[in-house]
Amino acid sequence: MPPEEVALSVIIVNYNVCYFLEQALLSVRRAGEKLGRPLEVFVVDNNSVDGSVAMVRARFPEVILIANHDNPGFAKANNQALRVAKGEYVLLLNPDTVVEEDTFRLCCEFMDQHPRCGGLGVKMLDGQGRFLPESKRGLPTPAVAFYKIFGLARLFPKSRRFGRYHLGFLSPDETHEIEVLSGAFMLMRQAALAEVGLLDEDYFMYGEDIDLSYRLRQGGWQNFYYPGTRIIHYKGESTKRTSVNYVFVFYRAMVIFARKHFAPGRAGTFSVLINAAIWLRAGAAVAQRLLLRAAPVLLDAGLIYAGMYVLKTYWELNHKYVREPYPEQYMLVAVPAYIAVWLGSAFLSGAYDRPFRAGRLVRGIVVGTLLISALSNFLDAWRFSKALILLGGVWAVAALLLRRAAGNFVRYRRFGLSESQQKNVGIVGSAEESRRVRQLLEQAAVPARVIGYIEPAATVSAAAEITAPPPDDLLGELRQLEDIIRIYGLDELVFCGRDLPASQIIGLMAGLPQHPPVAFKILPPGSQYIIGSSGKDSPGDYYALDITLNLFRPEQVRNKRLLDILSSLLLLVLSPVLVWFAQRKAGFLRNCLRVLVGSRTWVGLRHAAAPQTAARAILSPADAVRAAAPLTETTRRRLELLYAKDYHPATDWRIMAQCLRQLGREE
Repeated sequence: MPPEEVALSVIIVNYNVCYFLEQALLSVRRAGEKLGRPLEVFVVDNNSVDGSVAMVRARFPEVILIANHDNPGFAKANNQALRVAKGEYVLLLNPDTVVEEDTFRLCCEFMDQHPRCGGLGVKMLDGQGRFLPESKRGLPTPAVAFYKIFGLARLFPKSRRFGRYHLGFLSPDETHEIEVLSGAFMLMRQAALAEVGLLDEDYFMYGEDIDLSYRLRQGGWQNFYYPGTRIIHYKGESTKRTSVNYVFVFYRAMVIFARKHFAPGRAGTFSVLINAAIWLRAGAAVAQRLLLRAAPVLLDAGLIYAGMYVLKTYWELNHKYVREPYPEQYMLVAVPAYIAVWLGSAFLSGAYDRPFRAGRLVRGIVVGTLLISALSNFLDAWRFSKALILLGGVWAVAALLLRRAAGNFVRYRRFGLSESQQKNVGIVGSAEESRRVRQLLEQAAVPARVIGYIEPAATVSAAAEITAPPPDDLLGELRQLEDIIRIYGLDELVFCGRDLPASQIIGLMAGLPQHPPVAFKILPPGSQYIIGSSGKDSPGDYYALDITLNLFRPEQVRNKRLLDILSSLLLLVLSPVLVWFAQRKAGFLRNCLRVLVGSRTWVGLRHAAAPQTAARAILSPADAVRAAAPLTETTRRRLELLYAKDYHPATDWRIMAQCLRQLGREE
């Protein structure tokens, strides 16, 4: 007999999210078993350095793996698999998703019953079980884009005029024909793709799903939203909306779409509108980020300034030898300078690092007070009162500690200096998996108190219960979950994927009341990661045993930034001489300025994985190695990880000195 034709090809593009990919593939495997028809699964890895490729090879030998040696972008990577996929239907699936066991079967049956359905999307929930509005979307025409960009869509989400971007006027619990599918779960008919073409590779990320959805409809096919099955999509649209990079990449994609599909006149108007929105949104994102970061410092400065004014007035009236006011420049110049020194010293001491430590704050203020006292001895015109400097230092410590205690009371209804509090965690799973969750939480040093576990089903007979009392940490059964959460004050639930099907986990997440708020995480079967997300705009997180790299500790991040600033200033001063040693002279000057403003760092990780917030590195520790043969990529990564693990600022000076000719290197 000839082999049965493949019914469904699942394509997942991965980039450095090994922990999410593992869970997604486990859910795909279960859904494939329920499909009842032949299935093939592709993983296209865009040069991840977090062990994703090795994990897929070890745990999922049935997966067809395409391992790229660079990152060609989302559209190109999907097309690599689409060109060789054999399925009647193809599904583009994000790695940060979990599908229900019946998802593939129900979706393929829907497609079978609707022969003109070219594309299908499903009901998506975030990591807390809340509906994601991007599950169904309208075409971003100039009017729809205008309403979204300027906030009218958010103000009137259910309006037929203003709410067209997310089609808020359509019920999320009913099937609808829609215009745009989400790239997180995009099921398509192979025959439709053969007519309209694959993803447009002009889009690096974002916009390609809108473009393909539009072309499907232009080709006479229909796109549907189908709520008969649900998936978890941990990161919503995969990027925080306050990210400046997201603003630029997403709205630039809208410009590409407008120029491609709208009439030239309308495209020009739309491009002007979108470009204006890009700068408005980018400016708002930068302002919001700066304000959030500066708010604690500004509040501390205001408290210290008010206290210094009270101290000055008291000292003038009661203790000043000559009973006359201090000159105006005392409050206008001297006190702001004191505050700058105190807060700068506290910052360098780690007072604003998390977790908060009172000792760091006290140390910083004490050092700042000594610096102010010492410097005032050299400035006769600005020498006012040693007593006020000392009293001011005492007040600075008291004010900053009180401000943090008050903030914690407002947020958590408890006095204390620590922002984090121990979470009460309940585990939904068997006793065996409950023990495994406890071990992982302990290994990852998570500040959590495990209250107990909840059996997924009644597994003990009534007769057995009489003779064998339940374990002390058994909180009850799944049907009692709401009462258990309320009685024990649980802050977080960990679902054990080995003991509960994905459909049941998703149903519980969506069905449990939001008050009191409970966070959800999942331990996939056989995994070492406990995965979750606090919402659609939050990046997914996970608990796992990781090696802490010294390079990314807050104090070393701060030291490295100071080193970059000082070294860039020194290099600029010496540039008339040093520029002649650089291989790329213009690049040398550009890099000095880039490092100075924080968009680059002189030395860092160029081959190993680094946090997304880290600045791009100009030099790698591997560049300082002199070897007869070129270093392999594996060796370079290993050298960089050793550098990150044992990082010290002096290492950067040494590498820069050894690689002086390469300081002009550019991407």
